[in-house]
Amino acid sequence: MMKWNSMSLHRKRSMLGFVFIAPWLIGFLFLYLTPLVQSLMFSFTKLVIQPVGYSLEPIGFENFRDALFVDANFNRVITSSVSQMLISVPMILFFSLFSATLLNQKFRGRTLARAIFFLPVILASNAIASAEQAGLINLIGSGSYLDEMGAELSSYNITSIVYMLMDVGIPRSFVDYIVSAILGIYDIITSSGVQILIFLAALQAVPSSMYEVAKMEGATSYECFWKITFPMVSPLILTNIIYTIIDSFTSSPVTTLIYSVAFETQNFGLSAAMSWIYTIIVALILVIVGFVLSKRIHYN
Repeated sequence: MMKWNSMSLHRKRSMLGFVFIAPWLIGFLFLYLTPLVQSLMFSFTKLVIQPVGYSLEPIGFENFRDALFVDANFNRVITSSVSQMLISVPMILFFSLFSATLLNQKFRGRTLARAIFFLPVILASNAIASAEQAGLINLIGSGSYLDEMGAELSSYNITSIVYMLMDVGIPRSFVDYIVSAILGIYDIITSSGVQILIFLAALQAVPSSMYEVAKMEGATSYECFWKITFPMVSPLILTNIIYTIIDSFTSSPVTTLIYSVAFETQNFGLSAAMSWIYTIIVALILVIVGFVLSKRIHYN
């Protein structure tokens, strides 16, 4: 105890940070590192299944060349996934910040409203999906109801909204973006639960005295948001952007393609090469986004 008290504040924070990442570090070393090294080995070899196991035949960068220039689906699927990510991430962040700002207001039933916004995350979890597939629970209901609901949604005419936005003078590219957000509102809500919680925690950490001083100086709610709220939560915006990018790639069609190449066609080398190309692309996107946005983040 005396030794802990004699440590400097910087060293105490370093020790607490190490304790915080210790569970992940232990899991990475004992559960994830070995498969990671094996997948790297598979990507540069041809894996041949034998009665007593498997053998590896070195082939250099052939698997990477096949993934990029020979396979008919990989480039198309990964390009589509990156394009969809660029479209969906701003929608999710805007909806999350907007919802968190509303839920941070004082009103009756606020706790219930927060639970409702986070409910889609629970229902979309792997545990609920596995239980539903196993027949333990039934969240969807009858198929006839889904067919009726789908018919009603398909009859919904979005053309009137397009004409209304065009008449206002909004550019066509923004109109297309707004329409895609309206059509994908369910996916946006489902993917926004964690981000809403993070933004909500950031909003609750903003000192109320700052708003009181701003109102005394005559600042409007609009000015308070852009001059106080937005700068104070900007570090969590970067966190949510990185989280949303990673989350959008975890359930993309690329993972399904990689899985099918490995376990349906038994081409483990090509699957491993696709996985590493996919990982490198995601890492580059995260580095670029982190580098660009970190210079525009306001830290207290």
